Formats: sequence, structure tokens, C-alpha cells
Amino acid sequence: MDKQKIHDFVATGLPSCRILVVGDVMLDKYFYGEVTRISPEAPVPITHVLSSKETLGGAANVAHNLALLGCATDITGFVGEDYHCQSLLDKFDERGISHKGLVRTGRPTTTKLRIIGGHQQMMRLDFEEAEPVVGSEAAKLHDYVRRALSDGVDAIIISDYGKGCCTPETCQQIIAAAHEQNVPVVIDPKGSDWNKYAGADYITPNLKEINEILPERIKNEDAAVEKAAHYAMEKYQLKNIIVTRSENGMTLVTNESITHIPTKAQEVYDVSGAGDTVIAVFTAGIAGGILPVESARMANLAASVVVAKLGTYAVSKEELLEVL
Repeated sequence: MDKQKIHDFVATGLPSCRILVVGDVMLDKYFYGEVTRISPEAPVPITHVLSSKETLGGAANVAHNLALLGCATDITGFVGEDYHCQSLLDKFDERGISHKGLVRTGRPTTTKLRIIGGHQQMMRLDFEEAEPVVGSEAAKLHDYVRRALSDGVDAIIISDYGKGCCTPETCQQIIAAAHEQNVPVVIDPKGSDWNKYAGADYITPNLKEINEILPERIKNEDAAVEKAAHYAMEKYQLKNIIVTRSENGMTLVTNESITHIPTKAQEVYDVSGAGDTVIAVFTAGIAGGILPVESARMANLAASVVVAKLGTYAVSKEELLEVL
């Protein structure tokens, strides 16, 4: 890895990259407290709430990572007309993320509320409707993507969390429109139907996600991951695959080469948001003209910062420079 080139790019080149994030926009809410007794009403712990916070989640966390790195960041997806939506908009404004592409629907804004007692997650409440978004609302999103491409973007990220945004029609329309403008599409997949991602330039599954599309499950071993990646590339007409492999780092497979990237030694507290960081940092690299293998190494280092934090976390440019 050309460390000086990467360092210079992160320090000064990221603001020149414009990246559009398309996907399942979420709000993550946390209530932190202490548990000292069991409720007399039911056999459940009583949590005395001491603090709370709200953070960007799902595709919104991908955008958050990009914005903290200094990229010009745009996001589109579906939100409701509710308090959770307003909280998202406020956070986008604070971070300089363009959100004019968000499409309002009659559904609730997807929100995950977690209750933490000490360092233990005790409960999660989900506010969502995950049915596929189609019809006029989907058409508005497609129109926005085409306008953004006309205005000029360097890359598109599709962040699929299975909450209804990334339907087969939407994914295929975006990939086709992007390729007409020679813009790469990078996908964080969800589920067992990868036909909707056909033709994508890069896809970034973890081991669990790639196992969902294989005839037989594989172990976290180099040879098995290589074989699985080539299988997926051929079956779904994918150009490149990056498999994130937890303690075994990540593997980048292209038609020309295979690169195994070991993880940076790090105590792991929470893997929440690590995949969002990987796809954000990797895409920022290729959008800025950094070679895919060097972009993958940079993303792997960024992920080592995230897993050492509790809760959903986004890496700043300063943190990435330090770990580089």
C-alpha cells in the first residue's frame, strides 16, 4: 500500500468526492441505565434511565461516515412524516449531508430503539414497515437518482437493510442509470436474492451474508471464501466482491486477482456499523481514484476503529489518518 498517497488523499482529497447513498434510512435510539431490581408487575428488570442518545443508522450511517471523512454526501430513501424523521433531518443538516432526495411516505420512519442496562442490551423496539416500496413513491426516488447522476456523482452506494427501499426494480434501475454515466455502484447486500444486484461493480457481504446465497455453507477459510466469491460473481454477473470476515479481516476478489487483508489487532466491543464504515471508506477511495486493493486496506483499518466502540459509530477523517 502506498501509505503516503493514501494519507495525502484522506487529508486533502476527500472533499472533491461526491457520493450518493441510496437505501434504508434509519434512526438509532439508545436509552442507557442501570438495573438494580426486578419489576413487581412482571418478571422483567427495571432499568433506571440515566442518559439517552440518537444516531444515524442504516443507510444514514453510511452517509454519516462519508460526511465525517469530508466527502460531499447526498442521500435518498424513504421516511415518514413523524418526529423520528425530523430528528434525522436535523442530524443530516448538522453534518452537511444533502437530504433533498428523501421521499416522504405514509409509513413510519424506520427506527430502532435499544435499552442498555450497564453494557448489556436488554431490549430492542423496532418502528418500521418493511414492505417493498413501489409505485409513485419508488418513481420519485428513481427520478432523483437520475437527476443526481446528471449533476455529477463519483459513485453510488446502495445500502440494503431489507426495509423496503432496495427492491429489484430500484436496484436494477440505479445500476443501469449509473453505468450509462460510467459511475461505479457499490452494494451492501441483504437477503438471499442477489439477482437484484446483477451487474454491480462491487458488493461487500460479510460471511453470514454470502453464506445465504451459497448451495452449502462455508467456513471462514481463505480457499472457501475465494471459491464462494467466484461462484457469486459468475452467478450474479458481479464485477468484484469484498467479503468482510470478522477476525480474519477481509478478502477482495476481482477477475484478475485475490487479496486477503488481515485484520488489525484490536479488542472488539461492538461490530454495529462496521459494515457501514467499510463500504463508505472503500467507496470514497475508489471515487477518489485510489486502487481497489488500497481502498480495501484503508476500509479494513477504518473498521478496526469502529469495532472498538460501543453502539453505532462513524469514523472521522482524523481517526482514519491516525490509524493509517
